[in-house]
Amino acid sequence: MSRETAELTCIVCPVGCRLRATVEDGQLVEAQGNSCKRGAVYALDELCAPKRTVTSTVRVEGGFLPLVPVRTREPIPKDKIAQVLLDIAKIRIDAPIRIHQIVAADVAGTGIDVIASRSMSRVSAPRAE
Repeated sequence: MSRETAELTCIVCPVGCRLRATVEDGQLVEAQGNSCKRGAVYALDELCAPKRTVTSTVRVEGGFLPLVPVRTREPIPKDKIAQVLLDIAKIRIDAPIRIHQIVAADVAGTGIDVIASRSMSRVSAPRAE
């Protein structure tokens, strides 16, 4: 039987409740300090299967900027973050780019896509005179 008690700051809403949560064998046994039910769900997720949204940038060819911001479409398991960042670092994409365009599908075998966080138009090559 595995029992863990932790103090957390809930990040589900702007209130930022200080939680004290106890998890036993993957089940929430007790949660204190949360002002809403979402805090208890957050505590369980954070202690049993923590996830984060990963943000980064990708190199762009032919865009008006050299980089485009990207993010994972959904939070990914924390233990996959390093591999996701390594995979993102290898990506090169050609402009134009649409916001929410898939930049990498199923990144690091998570089943989650990396998407563009903004649009970027293509810059035409300078004219030879």
